[in-house]
Amino acid sequence: MLIARLIAEPDSLSARLEAARAAMAARGLRMASAAMLDFCGETLQIGSPDDDAPGLRDVLDAHFAPSDGLVMGEEPAIPRVFISDMDSTMIGQECIDELADFAGIKPQIAAITERAMLGELDFAAALYERVGLLAGLPESAIAECLETRIRPMAGARTLVETLKAQGCRTVLVTGGFHHFADPVAEMLGFEHVVGNRLDVAGGKLTGGLVGEVVDSSVKRATLLAEMAALGENATSLATGDGANDIPMLEAATYGLAYHAKPRARAAANGWIDRGDLTSVLKLLGIPAKDWVV
Repeated sequence: MLIARLIAEPDSLSARLEAARAAMAARGLRMASAAMLDFCGETLQIGSPDDDAPGLRDVLDAHFAPSDGLVMGEEPAIPRVFISDMDSTMIGQECIDELADFAGIKPQIAAITERAMLGELDFAAALYERVGLLAGLPESAIAECLETRIRPMAGARTLVETLKAQGCRTVLVTGGFHHFADPVAEMLGFEHVVGNRLDVAGGKLTGGLVGEVVDSSVKRATLLAEMAALGENATSLATGDGANDIPMLEAATYGLAYHAKPRARAAANGWIDRGDLTSVLKLLGIPAKDWVV
């Protein structure tokens, strides 16, 4: 049994629902139910006794886009652990691109970032290349960048604090840098941070990193370790937007691709294309009266 929770534009919702039912039937899929959910008048829950999740998603995309959705084999529940990417997920920027602007090389670095997030470049190699280009930049530029450029995504703090209030552990895991991730985590309420460390000497970036690179494998391993620590049958939520988030999104009970690159969106069982991060709470079934705002 598949259950799809969907947040879509309310206009002509009933007509689009019937068109989706017909499209499912044409593909040999059955729609078991479709009911409005109490917490949001524009949200549907659709059931199907078939197990063709890709086919169901194709129909939902064809008839309800842009939408926010989650397709599961059972009713979603509040996760025990929440792990999220940072850049372009919890904050609206790519920190290394903004930092590059202070060095006068943002277009050059941003182009590499985009290709890495699309999965066209090896993440670690692309990271070393970009960090190397920042050699000689004063460390003070990081504080200025944080103050003037870095802003949280809409709904980010509400999402984190609400999940914590529901007993969920929160972890920020990023291919970015602790110089940014630590203050962002404090601002949003994350309890733990995993990230890369920029090497600094004499008050300037050396162009190198300290320690292991946090790449897609580390993100996935962090999720699995957190789940193992919580015991058997622990549920997890992961959010991310780029190719390096794919293993983490696939390993999570609920993997939500947030305004994501195509490969990441396809790999996740949930997507946020329309709303802000509070859509995650709606898809999990947490009513607005229980949100921490």
